[in-house]
Amino acid sequence: MGKQANSAGTRFHPFSALDYLPREQLRVLQFDRLKTIVTRAYDNVVLFRNRMMERKLTPADLHSLEDIQRLPLYVKNDLRDTYPFGLFASPMEEVVRLHASSGTTGKPIVVAYTQQDVDVWSSAMVRAFASYGLHRGDVIQNAYGYGLFTGGLGAHYGAEALGATVIPVSGGNTDRQLMIMRDFNVTAICCTPSYFLRLIERAGEMEIDMKSLPLAVGVFGAEPWTEEMRQRIEEASNVKAYDIYGLSEIVGPGVGAECYCQQGLHIFEDHFYPEIVDTETLKPVPDGEEGELVLTTLSKMAMPMIRYRTRDITAIEPEPCACGRTIRRIKRISRRSDDMLIIRGVNVFPSQIETALLAVEGTLPHYQIVLTNDGTMDEMEVQVEVTAEVFSDKIRALESLQERLANSIERITGLRVHLRLVQPSTIERSEGKAKRVLDKRNRAK
Repeated sequence: MGKQANSAGTRFHPFSALDYLPREQLRVLQFDRLKTIVTRAYDNVVLFRNRMMERKLTPADLHSLEDIQRLPLYVKNDLRDTYPFGLFASPMEEVVRLHASSGTTGKPIVVAYTQQDVDVWSSAMVRAFASYGLHRGDVIQNAYGYGLFTGGLGAHYGAEALGATVIPVSGGNTDRQLMIMRDFNVTAICCTPSYFLRLIERAGEMEIDMKSLPLAVGVFGAEPWTEEMRQRIEEASNVKAYDIYGLSEIVGPGVGAECYCQQGLHIFEDHFYPEIVDTETLKPVPDGEEGELVLTTLSKMAMPMIRYRTRDITAIEPEPCACGRTIRRIKRISRRSDDMLIIRGVNVFPSQIETALLAVEGTLPHYQIVLTNDGTMDEMEVQVEVTAEVFSDKIRALESLQERLANSIERITGLRVHLRLVQPSTIERSEGKAKRVLDKRNRAK
């Protein structure tokens, strides 16, 4: 099961055949699906048709896959402005499921699925699980949240279609999660990487040896995380930590996944066509060069997303993967263009702070960035937990660690920040996505 599958790395699932298509055959499939989906959107979605007419384009003007660059782009506000059903290309009698975002910053993002869309989603998740070496007989604990959030049901349907045993535990109740993990012989877990760190921490408090469990595979997504975070997770457990990528606007988790090589995310591009564009000009950039990921759903019937700007910053990996898959890879996504903080004129991403902190021995992978304003300029304080041994050490040792951390942050970001060391378990834990940035600027006048 889990450990065996993970070590084998090459175990095959019939759905995975599409991962190995010859490139020219894949391009033919992609172009055929692109013409179909553009026609569907043109015929049924007013916003898309109007934007095509502004460009004096019709579906008949698509003559090659490269013509996708002539099509209009979607952004998140398009979903909000057409709330709730304005981007649907299917009548409601064909829609079998709706998901939505929380809507905490405005109207929620609503997404729809036909039965065919659900089947495509499940097959993509099967391919993701198979790329991690999971298969029939594995026991998968699904700690993503169920409900309107796409993560829980997306992983659930895919794991069932794989033939694995699924435990739909959902998020929260950390002690119960650990009890189930131990008592049900769980071989794989799906959750956010920050929540798995909380499980590791709580297991230590309960005197549960994570390395003695059969748990071998972690499917971690729903938030950016760094290579340094992966190393911390794998060192503290016997888990092989794999990245999974997706977003509700496209389908949910399963747009892309790592293979056993852990060298980038394979995009299931027979269903989700990737482009990398310059964030300013929106023109395509060469493979290997960073830019914003733009995705087109090639087979989604209920709500086609054509050239959707994800705001995720990444690059196409130019070299073929050692696993043999022909579908392209993108570099792991550790930042978003809209996550960028501008502090004293310097552009800073939370992922840079994480990389700097975890590079220094003595820290724990729990931190928070606190933003304030003194009335004239923004300031940033980084609070980071240190191990109990370090915190109880002499003042001089703490001061030395604090200086090394500040130097590490300055070396990576070019910014000197306020840095505060705090005791273990001081920073609030999350049972879902970690809240890395606490913005107090509006209250600090």
